[in-house]
Amino acid sequence: MKIVTVGDNCMDVYEQTGKAYPGGNPVNVAVYLRRLNHAVDYVGVVGTDHYGSLMLDALSEKGIGISHVHQIPGETARSSVELHDGDRVFGDYFEGVMASFSLSEEDIQFICSHELMHTAYWGETDRFLPRLREGGVLICYDFADKLDDPKVEKLLPYVDYPLFSYKQDDEYIRSYLKNAHVTGAKLSIATLGRNGSLVYDGKTFYTYGIEDTAVVDTMGAGDSYIAGFLAGIAEGKTVEECMRMGTHSSAVTLGYSGAW
Repeated sequence: MKIVTVGDNCMDVYEQTGKAYPGGNPVNVAVYLRRLNHAVDYVGVVGTDHYGSLMLDALSEKGIGISHVHQIPGETARSSVELHDGDRVFGDYFEGVMASFSLSEEDIQFICSHELMHTAYWGETDRFLPRLREGGVLICYDFADKLDDPKVEKLLPYVDYPLFSYKQDDEYIRSYLKNAHVTGAKLSIATLGRNGSLVYDGKTFYTYGIEDTAVVDTMGAGDSYIAGFLAGIAEGKTVEECMRMGTHSSAVTLGYSGAW
């Protein structure tokens, strides 16, 4: 299955160490999918600054297809990050050239030449989802923890695999996933942090716990889960196996500093 990720990227700049790591949800998911031996392309935009060149070099080194990553005049997006007992705390965010991100007709055709696409809440792709869905590509969208955002209801009809971040398995999230499924989703997915994950397929709820691991940095853990889950979909695995693959991928990422 040909996979493409589309949307935001940024450099995560750690205030305590001064080190900077390439990141951003679609970028991270692409890298983790490649780690799982899946070929993947990334579509996005970077600036002509040092960080933009670093992002392109890092993606190329990881084996990600970057033929549709556009480098335009300006600065690459960046976030300041601090670590508090292993948990990441985001500070200021500078959007840079992501503020003008758009998809050309050529980009749209390129994306639709794939079978599965992943994007996310900050990816600036919302207005293109109807065209992309019409083009036949399956769409995965990470809504993060924005469950109350009005655009969830607006975008769900175009999403095959909606993902949400929540805190626990309770009646609220189960009802929420059921409602999300009504619009035509194939699977509705919620990651629950230390409480594992929950998936609804229209008939059955599936639950999965976490792997015991020494947590060094939580950066990219959720994106790793997405990549593992999508790898399972691409390989035709069962829901339970997709959840297991997502959980294991996340556990690997928790064991080192930075997203990747």
